[in-house]
Amino acid sequence: MPTPDFLSALLRPELAELHAYTPIAGHFPVRLDANESPPLLSAEARAALARAAVPEDWGRYPDARLVELREAIAARCGVEPDEVLAGVGSDEVISILLTALSRPRPGADAASIVTTSPTFVMYKLSARARGMRAVEVPLDAGWDLDVAGLVRAVEFARPSVVFIASPNNPTGALASAERLEAVIAAASDALVIVDEAYIDFAPRDQLALVRKHPNVAVLRTLSKIGLASLRVGWLVGDRALVAELDKVRQPYNLPVPSQRAATFALRELGGELRRAAAFIAEERERLARGLTELGLSVAPSHANFLWVGTRRPAGEVFEALAARGVLVRS
Repeated sequence: MPTPDFLSALLRPELAELHAYTPIAGHFPVRLDANESPPLLSAEARAALARAAVPEDWGRYPDARLVELREAIAARCGVEPDEVLAGVGSDEVISILLTALSRPRPGADAASIVTTSPTFVMYKLSARARGMRAVEVPLDAGWDLDVAGLVRAVEFARPSVVFIASPNNPTGALASAERLEAVIAAASDALVIVDEAYIDFAPRDQLALVRKHPNVAVLRTLSKIGLASLRVGWLVGDRALVAELDKVRQPYNLPVPSQRAATFALRELGGELRRAAAFIAEERERLARGLTELGLSVAPSHANFLWVGTRRPAGEVFEALAARGVLVRS
């Protein structure tokens, strides 16, 4: 569709290289493309969650300060409520981060981010939409962080933000603590974000880094543990950082049902959610063994998905699975 001349003159030039995120339409009995988890909560838990989500007054705006939700998140993560920023999924938190931290360095004409490749696409898309540069450093042959490459990128780009997903999307790899520490040391004058969207399926987290390094923050979400419909994500970081980011957060950003249901889930359903995550991790390993026995290459995963190398072109495998009602990513 052609863009009118007056609109072209107003749009950021970076938008010309971007495309809207468009999920694949159609009915697929098995959808694995969005890394959602199946509904594993008990019937009693689902009913209690539904009751908790109902607003007391449909005519009132949500709690603009998200007080109870931030308290529940803080209790789960072992931090204080003023060290928590909650948003409409991790996507909104990433947008808030890059809106607030898009100031160019002295002598630079644009701010930048550094991240890995392949990784979660929204880091780059959100940065480019704000006129920021995105420097991508390929992972090493074992899908771990290429520390030397990341250090060079940090020295070259002088980024505002370094994004490290751990477990990584789409590889499922969990970054080693030693390599994370090396990247943090190199990026001492930038904010380092450790995105732990899939941490419920992994054996260890990196929340301790937030206490150790004031330039480190961690992202989390409820979306991957079976509560994607709530669209609740958050950042844990230094309270001074959270206070500045909160200036950019839209008021009333999370609707009442999402706030209430997420608060209830965090306070009351921890055991059920942990059991669901453990079951998914067991099934992940069972599926990985089966695919390996078929002769496919399967990367070790600490997420709720698998990164699989195929003998045929990925597009052919995608189409063959889709024809059988199974939707994956390729």
